[in-house]
Amino acid sequence: MACEGTLLGMGNPLLDISAVVDDGFLTKYDIKLNNAILAEDKHLPMYDEMSEKYTVDYIAGGATQNSIRVAQWMLQKPGATSYIGCIGKDKYGEEMKKNAKHAGVNVHYYEDEAAPTGTCAVCVVGGERSFLLLLWLEHLSVIVEKAKYYYIAGFFLTVSPESILLVAEHAAAKNKIFSTNLSAPFICEFFKDVQEKVLAYADFVFGNETEARTFSKVHGWETENVEEIAIRISQWPKASGAHKRITVITQGADPVVVAEDGKVTLFPVTLLPKEKLVDTNGAGDAFVGGFLSQLVQEKPIADCVKAGTYAANVIIQRSGCTYPEKPEFN
Repeated sequence: MACEGTLLGMGNPLLDISAVVDDGFLTKYDIKLNNAILAEDKHLPMYDEMSEKYTVDYIAGGATQNSIRVAQWMLQKPGATSYIGCIGKDKYGEEMKKNAKHAGVNVHYYEDEAAPTGTCAVCVVGGERSFLLLLWLEHLSVIVEKAKYYYIAGFFLTVSPESILLVAEHAAAKNKIFSTNLSAPFICEFFKDVQEKVLAYADFVFGNETEARTFSKVHGWETENVEEIAIRISQWPKASGAHKRITVITQGADPVVVAEDGKVTLFPVTLLPKEKLVDTNGAGDAFVGGFLSQLVQEKPIADCVKAGTYAANVIIQRSGCTYPEKPEFN
């Protein structure tokens, strides 16, 4: 079993405020289905209105925190995972702390009195989603020295690449495992330089096929072949030679691509009947969480992928990045 505090995540904690709304609500706030946007001033009243008019679920979210929560759920060992992030001293921050504590994650929230807690409004209409992100400046807390594995999604490049590099350099110096995620096409496009610096330290790189193809385009590789791109990412020069790099690319219902040692292995995923699909929010984060839950136990890559696909399969059958009390993973 993984020891206490073995896995540490750092990122943008967002309190997911999820509710089934109506078309009128979307129209009022100019929100389109299946879209992700940054909040503007006109969107700020919607959070209170959602709480007043609809049945709301509060979930401790944000890409990295989702993955850490899922890893914690899969491990079923209280305190096996830790998380660093920044919240405000407000009601949403209190909801975040309550939710994270219930999940069993050892959270290290820096509470900022000057800025509110980051929130993500998840508006569901007929099973389709639209995400509204309100991101706030993060504060780097102390690194949990006893961690042996680190995971930071690429979204944190928008906030504090210096903090990511500090963790990455620590992991390299101490012969620990550092993992990151391509996270989104816009990260690959607009944060190319800092992403390259972080990639040099990454022992595991996660992403999906769209992000991989964008990474290829940005770097002028002139290929959309996901397997070839995965190999090239795995062969990106490393700042530390202690561990080889392994690239893991998900492709929705298509096989997971794993590239290492110049070779690709394809792992099929369990297909879910459409009528069982409830909410794809957090599926990619859940895959990473499931994968990491086995990686920290030094299980084979095949087991890590199997756990990742299991976790993602569970999450998409529920509303938001949530899960039952215990996993049924063997």
